[in-house]
Amino acid sequence: MIKTDLPEFEKELIDEINLFGDKEDFNIRHMFKQEGNKLVNTVVVNGKAYAFGNLISASNEIDNIRLKKRFAKLSVYKALSMLTGISHPWGSLTGIRPTKLAYQLIEEIGEFEDYFTSTLKVSQAKTQIIKKIRNAQKKYYNLSSDNTDFFVFIPFCPSRCKYCSFVCADINAYKSVVDTYVDTLIKEINDSAKYIKTLRSIYIGGGTPVSLSGQNLDKILSAIDKINTGVEYTVEAGRPDCISKENLNILKAHGVNRICINPQTFSNETLKAIGRNHTAEDVIEKYQLARNDFSINMDFIAGLEGESLSSFKAGIDKAIELSPDNITVHTLCIKRGAELAKTTERLEIENVSNMVDYAYTALTNNGYNPYYLYRQKYMASNLENVGYSKPGKECVYNIDTMEEISSTVACGANAISKRVFASENRIEREANPKDVKTYLEKQEIIKERKAKLFS
Repeated sequence: MIKTDLPEFEKELIDEINLFGDKEDFNIRHMFKQEGNKLVNTVVVNGKAYAFGNLISASNEIDNIRLKKRFAKLSVYKALSMLTGISHPWGSLTGIRPTKLAYQLIEEIGEFEDYFTSTLKVSQAKTQIIKKIRNAQKKYYNLSSDNTDFFVFIPFCPSRCKYCSFVCADINAYKSVVDTYVDTLIKEINDSAKYIKTLRSIYIGGGTPVSLSGQNLDKILSAIDKINTGVEYTVEAGRPDCISKENLNILKAHGVNRICINPQTFSNETLKAIGRNHTAEDVIEKYQLARNDFSINMDFIAGLEGESLSSFKAGIDKAIELSPDNITVHTLCIKRGAELAKTTERLEIENVSNMVDYAYTALTNNGYNPYYLYRQKYMASNLENVGYSKPGKECVYNIDTMEEISSTVACGANAISKRVFASENRIEREANPKDVKTYLEKQEIIKERKAKLFS
């Protein structure tokens, strides 16, 4: 439990506590005092007191609040680290986008590396990953209010994986509404096209978009044809059991130039355990079918049920041998919507750090560079997800989304539109309803809210 003088930050302080165990394991009193540019955070943990002073430079109240929160979190992290002897690779950082913070620090104080390691207690290894990512992003990084990415969400899958927390529906169980969903989605796409300014990329995600019939897939892509200016165009083909020569031809005919074929693992035993209805051999077969027509990303997850370190290494090695343009390595994350969350509360997975470290070493030694990174709550060992790419094959959409440098016009259930006001350092969002039924019922409200966001 925690009592704090800054109750508006209690949620963020609890996130720090959870890095070290359950919040009920600690009795914490956090006290805060500010005089001008001097902050003092005092943290009493189970009767032992720790005091930390900081000098800040804030030109306005918004910056002052942001720095108050940062140092309050840091004080709790440092107190618990000193008490337990435990440190974490990302130090006190609990946010989703550490690279975005690095950009902000460079703008504010001219550097980020020393601040990450000395102040925020991020490890040297993780700090160097952020440095490499910034270098890889140089040719793409362009913060502008005019930049726009166009996103379409297909909320259907052939089955649900145990680790999945996305709002997705079994396409077989939802057969009666799939056609209606597609027609409604096309209307939203047509109505939303007017909000595009400078188009950077198109991304169709899910779910598994290619679980749709060829006819429905063609209808959606035909609607998008009207806005496509020849930009990067990605479709998450995802599940190899849904990929066919027919739907690959449809994608190619409509100008799709990038797809995701996601093994998650090359262990057939693990695939069966997590509820995937395909084999590693299926992944390779569909990869060979698509490789000459598309830039391809492959996803892997470190920490899957029953996956050994040697099996994970073999999967990464196989991916390197296949040589897709992008390889993304996720760390297992358990959220409330996932089936695995019913039996797993905390993720303490043996060797997951070694898995992530091996992927980094193997991929960077074989021509892949990290180019984007994000983190989530409830990740195994408090680690990260990293996208790796061959030089020049980085995904613009992923960079824009993670660094929040471009607006997003988003269509479909559970799609979140985002407007970037670059000159004001401000972002506004508008989320569509999560479930299919509500999405279909609320079209007029969705239309009105999106118009207000982009007006």
